[in-house]
Amino acid sequence: MKILFIAPKYSGGIGGHASRVAEKLQDYGFDIKLMHTPHIPVNKLKNPSFAVLSSLKAMMGGEKYDIVHAFNVPSAFAMKYTKAKKKVLSIHGIYSEQVNALHSDTTATIARITETKVLKWADKLTTDSKTVQKMYKKKLGFDFEFLYAPLDTSKFNALDDIVKNKNQVVYVGRDSYEKGIDVLREIESKIDGKVVYCTNMEWKDAMTNLKASNLLVIPSRMESIPQVIKEAFYLKVPIVATNVGGIPELIENDVSGILVPPNDPNQLLKAVNDLLGDKETAKRLAESGYNFVRENLTWEILLPKYVKFYEDLKNS
Repeated sequence: MKILFIAPKYSGGIGGHASRVAEKLQDYGFDIKLMHTPHIPVNKLKNPSFAVLSSLKAMMGGEKYDIVHAFNVPSAFAMKYTKAKKKVLSIHGIYSEQVNALHSDTTATIARITETKVLKWADKLTTDSKTVQKMYKKKLGFDFEFLYAPLDTSKFNALDDIVKNKNQVVYVGRDSYEKGIDVLREIESKIDGKVVYCTNMEWKDAMTNLKASNLLVIPSRMESIPQVIKEAFYLKVPIVATNVGGIPELIENDVSGILVPPNDPNQLLKAVNDLLGDKETAKRLAESGYNFVRENLTWEILLPKYVKFYEDLKNS
């Protein structure tokens, strides 16, 4: 099967997911090609420039594919012009809401109009969150297929044996408003430990810091399903996170982690310090998270579902 993947980048977030899926499908025997497109590295110009330049690249390309799979709304324009029998668009999170949180009202309005338009171009829409799936159905009437983003546990073999740093708390994610990093910084001086920020770091370095930590904090204002939850589960690092987006789909409060409301520094601080001081509860939560990821989220469990998705789409 010949498939073209399109994403603005192939690291972090949904782009990292695209890269991991491509790698596994290539190992399985699919012919996967990644479209790489340069774009203007300025905040408000990144997505528009990518949409234009990738579309031009698709129009000029003569290659034909069984399936073209675009990741996130800006990639949909190139998807539209790619010569392929079937077209897939994946979105992690509500795109227009993310834009609204980060940009002006005018930009947010354009994003809402664009979002509604491009969703119609795909033969299949997918997301990694049941919450996102329900919201798109409720808001815009679109049907999304739900597919978990798997965790490649083999990657962790490259991590060295690491000794825990006493009461180390870690944040792994973008330095961005929707991630709530400012809320964590607000309470940092009151936390009974040291906070390490992994905001612009290679995956292996971030995972080394995560493995050396006693606690992961996810203070997000909005989310789909952060991959770092699965990574922390696998490394048996307990989590304090906000109950937004798809996070509660993975973390059950006081079972596999601790959930707090967003934008509430006092509750976040209490949850972090309580868990740092309660090793027994921390261990129980970590074990529960580890069991969950092993039973539900590895490639061994999910690869057959991905293969079936593409094969069924090609043959439909």
